[in-house]
Amino acid sequence: MQTNNSKELFEKARQVIPGGVNSPVRAFKAVGGNPVFFTSAKGAYMYDEDGNRYIDLINSWGPMILGHAFEPVEKAVVDAVKASPSFGAPGRREVEMAELIVSMVPSIEKVRMVNSGTEATMSAIRVARGYTGRDKFIKMEGCYHGHGDSFLIAAGSGAVTMGSPDSPGVTVGTAKDTLLAPYNDLAFIDRLLAENPNEIAAIIVEPVVGNMGCVLPAEGYLQGLRDRCDRHGIVLIFDEVMTGFRLAAGGAQELFGVMPDMTTLGKIIGGGLPVGAYGGKKEIMDFVSPQGPVYQAGTLSGNPVAMAAGLAMLGELKNRPEIYRQLDETTQKITTGIRQNLDKLALPYTINQVGSMYSLFFTGKKVVDFETAKTSDTSRFGAYFNAMLHLGIYLAPSQYESLFVSAAIGDEEVNRIVDASAQAMAAIHA
Repeated sequence: MQTNNSKELFEKARQVIPGGVNSPVRAFKAVGGNPVFFTSAKGAYMYDEDGNRYIDLINSWGPMILGHAFEPVEKAVVDAVKASPSFGAPGRREVEMAELIVSMVPSIEKVRMVNSGTEATMSAIRVARGYTGRDKFIKMEGCYHGHGDSFLIAAGSGAVTMGSPDSPGVTVGTAKDTLLAPYNDLAFIDRLLAENPNEIAAIIVEPVVGNMGCVLPAEGYLQGLRDRCDRHGIVLIFDEVMTGFRLAAGGAQELFGVMPDMTTLGKIIGGGLPVGAYGGKKEIMDFVSPQGPVYQAGTLSGNPVAMAAGLAMLGELKNRPEIYRQLDETTQKITTGIRQNLDKLALPYTINQVGSMYSLFFTGKKVVDFETAKTSDTSRFGAYFNAMLHLGIYLAPSQYESLFVSAAIGDEEVNRIVDASAQAMAAIHA
């Protein structure tokens, strides 16, 4: 497999872009080698600058749930662009998009559109603070909620693989209001609540973690958070930027039957375009300006092109509930095949999977939180990643990222993924 054009582009990029990439995990530092530069994608496949074809198991980090270049989304975007890519003023699609989100996500009564998942989580925390009159919030170690200052503390994802989970530039004053707890540990939450009475505005959590790899909530964990927030007057925020509309039409909250007070969304609601949203109970969302005192604004929020893409994407998912069963079955075929390969080689591993999200960890420990995720053999993962890449399977270039399966992946692609995995594992085990 030749990647000369990608290497040349990376060298050029390093001269004008920090690290040669516009998001750190893309630099391949966690797995070695040089990043691949892509020119196009369709369905289950992406094509790089050298003409190589890959089965995509990242899918733009989640939003391409129906595959790349999905025709209804493409058409909606083209039609919207013809009418102007931006107004900076209200439009019909914003209202229709808000109505659609409210109809699909069980806990959302009102929603505000923004431009990214980071913007959504930053705004949600600000609103929770304004609503409660409190300053502190709890986040879980290894959960990534974007690159807002308050969140870059034990942040998981690229922050871990870059070796600086506590980023320079985050002040001590900002960090002191962020309280950390291990994921899946309700006893630790109780301790923080006891130590900070009437000071905690919010608990924010990925209901299924995607940024220390895919990690599932333990039985009763999400309901336990819900109960504690009710008792202490705390706003419970589900960060469903990854899980929203992917695990079910109503997200993880529908799948697990636990309702947060606020929800943050992103990625998939724009069909791959830059977009985000935060929403929740009417009485909380009415604190947002101009209805209420908590200020938040965005020139391109509710952008007509992003709204058109989102309407096409979410409309398709709402009208095709069977898609979630298909995605789960496809993903189970992949993970079952990988397990069988690993069992034959007697390699230590753990696979976590829910719906169309999964992660392979090279550790014999059950992965339930950040500490157990970090027991993974990241060197072995790097070797596995590069072997799979050479065989035409594009994985997330980090042990600490979930993979995402699209509906465009059929039995042919499943067989190729499983066969490539067998070859890759045999090579790194030799």
